[in-house]
Amino acid sequence: MNPLESLRLAWRSIRGHKLRSALTTLGIVIGIAAVIAFVSLGASLQAGIIGDISPDDQRSLYGWAAEPNTEGGPLAGAQPVFTQDDLEAVEELEDVEAAYGYATIQTQALSDGNETVAQGNGLVASGPSYIREEQLAEGRRFQMGEREAVINPAAAGQFEENVTVGDELTVAFLGGQRTTIEVVGITDTSEGLSPFEGFESSPRVYVPTDPYYTEQAARLGFGGGNGDTANGGGDDRGGGNESATDDPARFLAIVVEAPSDDQAAIDAAREAAVDYLESDRSDASERMGDDLEVQLRTSTELLQQLQDVLDLLRNFIVGIAAISLLVGSIGIANIMLVSVTERTREIGIMKAVGAQNRDVLGLFLTEAVILGVIGAILGTGLGLVAGYFGAQYIDLPLVYPLEYVALAIVVGMLVGVLAGLYPAWRAARTDPIDALRYE
Repeated sequence: MNPLESLRLAWRSIRGHKLRSALTTLGIVIGIAAVIAFVSLGASLQAGIIGDISPDDQRSLYGWAAEPNTEGGPLAGAQPVFTQDDLEAVEELEDVEAAYGYATIQTQALSDGNETVAQGNGLVASGPSYIREEQLAEGRRFQMGEREAVINPAAAGQFEENVTVGDELTVAFLGGQRTTIEVVGITDTSEGLSPFEGFESSPRVYVPTDPYYTEQAARLGFGGGNGDTANGGGDDRGGGNESATDDPARFLAIVVEAPSDDQAAIDAAREAAVDYLESDRSDASERMGDDLEVQLRTSTELLQQLQDVLDLLRNFIVGIAAISLLVGSIGIANIMLVSVTERTREIGIMKAVGAQNRDVLGLFLTEAVILGVIGAILGTGLGLVAGYFGAQYIDLPLVYPLEYVALAIVVGMLVGVLAGLYPAWRAARTDPIDALRYE
């Protein structure tokens, strides 16, 4: 039998039972749509996060001290051990471009003139190079030791009139102390600048660790009471330095920058910094002992944990979809067996007029494959639409994994072939005499 004739007969049979054929392909549609939608969302999420890492950020190493094999994300199990002297010594190392502490400072409110807005942990203390030049929409980076700040657009837009470079803001810290900061720059994005912050958009104010973090350490009584920063420079700190100690302020998190984003340069900076910080020359070694070790990781390495979670989720969804495809293939096989039974006399007539077993086999296989391919095409379209709306809802850049679209069509054909093989073989082996007697 001509293949086109088999195709025409198979299509006629499908059209003759539209509702039954539609229900048969439903399992294939759901399975393929689930795979395409979730794989698209996973690829979009990955592109959204990885895309936020600029080439300069890839040369930054984010570090903390914790017990080995501590599970969790960045700063899991971290202890405050690093002093400013440690960071200055690390910055002097040949393979290191810059080193500074990182901390979030607890605040209550941010005021612009008479207007005040709530500001929780939106004060980020770091080094000047934490904010890269290309990330500044206007102004400049803050300087260490100065009461200056760089804000992001979300923080600038909190007030009735947008804050601009040169304006002064008043920060109210937890406990009631206040200080005034001068805005010297505004970033071009409200998203976080490193894995320590996360990459979601929120109001943030970036300030130097000196004096803001050292003053907070003095107020909270875990160091920072041995210098001017604990006792001067603020506008009105309300006697928050009674608990200051003679110990220097210690950082929970640090950032070490390599001279370039070349992997060899990053590895050299990491090795040099870890060697110093874990040696007896550093202040950190006094508190680390034998229980803690320094961990320095790039953004890419930290995000690999997220990638592992996404891969696990994708495999889970593919497993669920595989069950749906199995159910769909069983449905196709069941319908094809019913079709063989219903068309027994037709099979007998075909064989009586000269049709061979392979012709009958090809006819029913073609019908099963058509059902599988229709399910795959509809499922692919539905999955692409669901992926689009999902990415728009979460505000992610849309990425379609096109290889999965081609794979979906192939899977649909395979499901049709496997599901239709036994019914077609059974139809081909039907005895024409018995078939003609069948009522």
